[in-house]
Amino acid sequence: MPFSSIRDPTISVIIPVLNESPGINEFIAQLRAQGPVDTVEIIVVDGDPAGSTIKAISHPDIVRAIAGPGRGVQMNAGAARASSDILLFLHADTFLPRNAFKRIRQALEDAEFAAGCFDLGIRSDRKLFRVTERYVALRTRITRIPFGDQAIFVRREYFERIGGYREIPIMEDVDLMRRIRGRGDVICVIPENVSTSARRWEKEGVLFTTLRNWMLQALYCCGVPPERLARFYR
Repeated sequence: MPFSSIRDPTISVIIPVLNESPGINEFIAQLRAQGPVDTVEIIVVDGDPAGSTIKAISHPDIVRAIAGPGRGVQMNAGAARASSDILLFLHADTFLPRNAFKRIRQALEDAEFAAGCFDLGIRSDRKLFRVTERYVALRTRITRIPFGDQAIFVRREYFERIGGYREIPIMEDVDLMRRIRGRGDVICVIPENVSTSARRWEKEGVLFTTLRNWMLQALYCCGVPPERLARFYR
């Protein structure tokens, strides 16, 4: 797979994908509009052995890779290819707020912070989602354990030092954040919303999805293996 021609990027954006070919080019275009593109490296890691999503990418200067299934596996594979000192792990249905790259760099200039995230925003006009967003903002500030759809970022050296993501079928984001907190290190929450797709909530129901996520996180924190929890999430 080709490597990016960007030299000395300041942020490497790592995007795990699976069956995202219909919207991948629109997503990359929105990401590149954040600019400046000559300082941001975009790495797309496909969990499909056939590479169906990365084959659909029409944009130049995109690092393309194939990895085994599972976001933890894919994101570790992307991090191994990254060239910058800052890693941003971004879901393919989550758009960043304006000036996101600048805000990330500013946050990690503070030596107090080991990693960070944004607040959650959901692309829907339904008022119920505004309640969900406020709940997530409160939960994130209390627990300092964001989920992956909040655009987690971290210093590369630190990420490698703590062993990266655990390659588990679910809760890889919660596990990483819990390990950071367990070390006594600080996670920054940037008070601006990403914009993530409402498709899972719309398909499965807002109340059901929220309660299921609570239950899964609680069970994981109580020691239930992620391999067992994955059956309920899927």
